[in-house]
Amino acid sequence: LKISFDLAEYTADVDGVGTLRLLDAIKTCGLINSVKFYQASTSELFGKVQEIPQKETTPFYPRSPYGAAKLYAYWIVVNFREAYNLFAVNGILFNHESPRRGANFVTRKISRSVAKIHLGQMDCFSLGNLDAKRDWGHARDYIEAMWLMLQTDEPEDFVIATGEVHSVREFVEKSFKHIGKTIVWEGKNENEVGRCKETGKIHVTVNHKYYRPTEVDFLQGDCTKARQKLNWKPRVTFDELVREMVDADVELMRNNPNA
Repeated sequence: LKISFDLAEYTADVDGVGTLRLLDAIKTCGLINSVKFYQASTSELFGKVQEIPQKETTPFYPRSPYGAAKLYAYWIVVNFREAYNLFAVNGILFNHESPRRGANFVTRKISRSVAKIHLGQMDCFSLGNLDAKRDWGHARDYIEAMWLMLQTDEPEDFVIATGEVHSVREFVEKSFKHIGKTIVWEGKNENEVGRCKETGKIHVTVNHKYYRPTEVDFLQGDCTKARQKLNWKPRVTFDELVREMVDADVELMRNNPNA
């Protein structure tokens, strides 16, 4: 999402107008009555949060070109649903992770780096805001929620989240703990480092280049509507998610150190 600040116009074209192109294609091809459309919406719509936790009625306040583009996508889906009676839904999904997460996302960056450190392929890696807090769930659970949204009689938008919040710092600590290392934090702000208690080695540093120009500090979802109307609830715990990602990356890096 930090990259959306560097590629702002491209982001608008793909995430905003891209959604319109798909909706327009459905309409132009006369498929309004035979297609169900799912739009991958995002908790980034809430950005600078207006209430805690965030639910379907929480006002949006995007804080990145990505969030702003996704806001257009959200409303154009609502518009097509109301204007043409298209079965179109927005799944406002909070952060969902798995071993398949892209390497430029913070969770996967952490699990990959910890795996490399464990295997002796790397000593240290850099992160941005350690105190950013997110509502992290497992993609497996969230895909089920997406499917359930498309099985309803009436198209509606849903927030999908765990309701649990953890910091980037916690994700780092739990990842290292899984490979038997205890991280102790020293210093402040960009001078902060994460040192291994057992060996004394510095494994984590902070680099300002990974900070966003406008930060999203805190996201916590309220999925009450999904629990009630879809009978959905998250099953994978935060600890299980971290362990699964680290284990998968240890296996990956063991087989291919250049992965």
